[in-house]
Amino acid sequence: MIIWIDADAAPRAIKEMVYKAAKRTNLPVRLVANSYMSIPDNPLFTITVVESGPDEADRYIEENIAKGHIVITADIPLAAKVVARGAHAINPVGVEYTEKNVGERLAARNLMSDLRSAGMDTGGPSALSRKNVQDFANILDRLLTRLMKRE
Repeated sequence: MIIWIDADAAPRAIKEMVYKAAKRTNLPVRLVANSYMSIPDNPLFTITVVESGPDEADRYIEENIAKGHIVITADIPLAAKVVARGAHAINPVGVEYTEKNVGERLAARNLMSDLRSAGMDTGGPSALSRKNVQDFANILDRLLTRLMKRE
């Protein structure tokens, strides 16, 4: 099992939670980003820098994940692809994407994108709150516990 982070937009607090969980469970973490970023000095953690461009990090993650891996991403189209491949996806506010909910979330995302393209102001995402970070930590812990029991 590998934990992947779509790292360009991942908040620092979320990455820190993943690092702690990875150290506790001895799981590797693979960050993927369009530019280099500093990561803790730990052999469990690696960063892959991909070419700049839209969806390059997403493409890399999609091509390299396997069934049972975990992907941390706010990108709903990537989450849909991850779930379709038998891996697990969690967004930074603590929602696990599943076969049951990812289609609905993708449809809502596409609707909002269409509305923005038509000139409607739909607002942006809220700032990450302490509750979001706690929700994320809880869902990550539950998912890791569930998956490690299967191994």
